[in-house]
Amino acid sequence: MVQIKLPDGSIKEFPDGIRPRDVAAGIGKRLADAAVAAVADGTIVDLDRPLENGTTDAVEMRILTPRDREALDVLRHSTAHIMARAIMRLFPGVRLAFGPTTANGFYYDVEVDGRSLSESDFAAIEDEMAKIVKDAEPFERFSLPVEDARQFVADLGQDLKVEHIDGELHKYGILSFYRQGEFVDLCRGPHIPNAGKVGAFKLLSIAGAYWKGRTDRKMLQRVYGTAFFDKKELDAYLAQVEEARRRDHRKIGKELGLFTISPLVGKGLILWMPKGATVRGLLETFMKAELLKRGYQPVYTPHIGKIDLYQCSGHYPKYRDAQFPPLKMLTDDAAKELLDGLHAGTVDEAAQRTLLARAGIPERLPEKPLDGESPRAYSKSFFEMTDGEKIAYLEANCDYEEYLLKPMNCPHHIQIYAAEPRSYRDLPLRLAEFGTVYRYEQSGELSGLTRVRGFTQDDAHLFCTHDQVKDEFKSTMELTQFVLSSLGLGDYKIRLSKHDPSDPKFQGVDGDIWRRAEDEIAAVLDEMKLPYFVGTGEAAFYGPKVDFIVRDCLGREWQLGTVQLDYVLPERFKLEYIGQDNHLHRPVMIHRAPFGSLERFFGILIEHFAGAFPLWLAPEQVRVLPISDKVADYAGDVLHRLLAAGFRATLDHRPEKINAKIRYAQLEKIPVMLVVGAKEAEQEAVAYRDRTAGDLGAMPLAQAIARIQREVEERTMPQVAPLAAAAEAEEKAEGHEY
Repeated sequence: MVQIKLPDGSIKEFPDGIRPRDVAAGIGKRLADAAVAAVADGTIVDLDRPLENGTTDAVEMRILTPRDREALDVLRHSTAHIMARAIMRLFPGVRLAFGPTTANGFYYDVEVDGRSLSESDFAAIEDEMAKIVKDAEPFERFSLPVEDARQFVADLGQDLKVEHIDGELHKYGILSFYRQGEFVDLCRGPHIPNAGKVGAFKLLSIAGAYWKGRTDRKMLQRVYGTAFFDKKELDAYLAQVEEARRRDHRKIGKELGLFTISPLVGKGLILWMPKGATVRGLLETFMKAELLKRGYQPVYTPHIGKIDLYQCSGHYPKYRDAQFPPLKMLTDDAAKELLDGLHAGTVDEAAQRTLLARAGIPERLPEKPLDGESPRAYSKSFFEMTDGEKIAYLEANCDYEEYLLKPMNCPHHIQIYAAEPRSYRDLPLRLAEFGTVYRYEQSGELSGLTRVRGFTQDDAHLFCTHDQVKDEFKSTMELTQFVLSSLGLGDYKIRLSKHDPSDPKFQGVDGDIWRRAEDEIAAVLDEMKLPYFVGTGEAAFYGPKVDFIVRDCLGREWQLGTVQLDYVLPERFKLEYIGQDNHLHRPVMIHRAPFGSLERFFGILIEHFAGAFPLWLAPEQVRVLPISDKVADYAGDVLHRLLAAGFRATLDHRPEKINAKIRYAQLEKIPVMLVVGAKEAEQEAVAYRDRTAGDLGAMPLAQAIARIQREVEERTMPQVAPLAAAAEAEEKAEGHEY
């Protein structure tokens, strides 16, 4: 018998092999009809999976229905199978790779004989998928021993699946498959009971994808789609996708002249144009002012460092594949001059002799003996070699230092801490820097500002005693909360990112240190009464952290601010301070970056605000719009007053009608437009027009300036309107009373 504990706490006894479907039916017909899958002891399983329990503990089980978020993932994974089945029906000879779910849908990587799929094929694929959904055939699970499974997929002509079994799955004794009609796929599941559960689906895009993500493997085609239980949900999602397309920071960034990427500079390397640089500068000033209030000290560090630094920290070679190749630098100036001269062909034999002697490099070296041989004869003289041989000789026998483009700021800040003796009286020491770092992202992963190869972090590292950890961690949490709320990103959830004990990437002094750090973070979150969820395996390699998962105005989630607790790097670098007991102690490090990457944060802000930044952050805050040249002098005076008050303001003196000028200003997302005509010039007034609220009527210039000043000082954050509504407002601007 097996005992099953239900969500209401009740425990019921069933025969071994009972299926979740039968348990649901026993509870009620409505639940059985709505059931999609089940969760048994934390694992999602099919409704037809037999339940057994070899222990005396009850199996904790709950039935998943369309109301549960986990059920949507099951539905989408099943729809990926339905899509693959439809593609195979339409295009014989398809080889399947992987078909997982994503945050908003699913994809399947496929290889099609003799052709490339395109979006023009989507209609036919969707029609075939609709037939499969209508037939509502069941998903049937079966298992085979690994050798039989390999032969089975080989007989199906699924070479990629064979390779996957040989490379990664051969260690498992049994492999599972799912059959739906004529379609069979190697898959661990789970799946919905039958295809008829799919309420609505849509294919979204297609892209290239390397087999197993490796650039030295064959290129496959990745077909993306999404699915929902209800068509209304699909329609809402597609509307959101369209809105996101309109808000794409790459499109808006180009239209508003915020940033650019030049092929001559390089992929993933951002050039901040004046307007974008203005916003970035404002963000930096805002953060620096707040840090000074909180006791942080500014530092600057170089853009490169010796590879030894990152080997000590563990960033190299752990993340070698994600870093730019090392820069090799000769340690001897004479050797460098000689090598450069040989490459350029500008150094004669006499100069070569002089430089070779200055570098301390012998003219000839004994050849290395083979194993078991006596030392062999000397090689030929340097001056008997060709220039190419000389270059190779020097490269083999000169001393080099290796440098990396800085992948992280923390090892540099650690060296600032270690530069002088520290006492407990010096702690906490809070070092802050807007430090630029470099990561070599794959070309296919680059995306505007949100995935780049060079980015600036609002980085800070706090060095403190063990007794100070909780207070310092709490203060960094409060800082991150303040920053996000000040920028209209106060809708977030918090993840406590822990290590995975089975994953060797997580370094530590020992397991107890990791557990201690995780417990301390949890205690701070509990004390602050902040709800959080746990992400196992999401920690940094040197310590656990808190991640702020921010939801933007479209409901999309982004990981932004992070606060990390680190006992590992102080140990690796042997950092010390003298305690009250006059003995040496190891400090604790806290890493924190509320913005994270300025580039990525800016890209998210562009999309969140659809380029319409709040007044205090806008690159151009006010535009003066004269109705005609007759009031040009007064319009100039208004501009002068605005500039004198410290606002970023311009004057539109083009010979256009006022409605056109207003429309241009709306399209350029200018927060405030001050319209001036003869009446306003007479009364030393302006007609105040707000980008969102529209025409607010005439008011004295001094009152308008005071209003703008107040909004800037208070960092007023207007409600973020959908872009479609903003576009409608821009159209209405044509009807201004002037």
